[in-house]
Amino acid sequence: MEAELMALAAAGATAFVQQMATDSWAQARDRIALFFARRGGGEGIVIEGELETSRGELTAALEAGDEQTVLDVEAGWRTRLRRTLIANPTAASELQSVLDELSPRRDEPQFADVHNTISGGVQHGPVVQVGSVGSLSFGPPPEGGWGSTQV
Repeated sequence: MEAELMALAAAGATAFVQQMATDSWAQARDRIALFFARRGGGEGIVIEGELETSRGELTAALEAGDEQTVLDVEAGWRTRLRRTLIANPTAASELQSVLDELSPRRDEPQFADVHNTISGGVQHGPVVQVGSVGSLSFGPPPEGGWGSTQV
């Protein structure tokens, strides 16, 4: 059981640190602080302050390319989560719910800004703009030309 709690603590710390670098941090911070406050980890406002301090350290480390500090921030929250889960193993289900709320659902479409530039003269073929392409072939058009169907 302890191995499962350790894995959950590690996943939680990773998710927390990832959220610190997003625009939705305020909502995530409030949810994380509530989780700890319910477990006797301190008052919500104090925990929010600790989370904000960690976020400040993380932001500075990312800007400076300081990977060690990024790892230290994550390790600190992993340790705190591990201690919380060991003291109260029933908190695991709530932590899993928090993680589910914080991570994007895989069945929901993900949107990202895509910026393409076409240069080099006149293009005599199709131009496709997509977020990801599973399979793409370049070469002469199939018999009958582009977009034709054979019956």
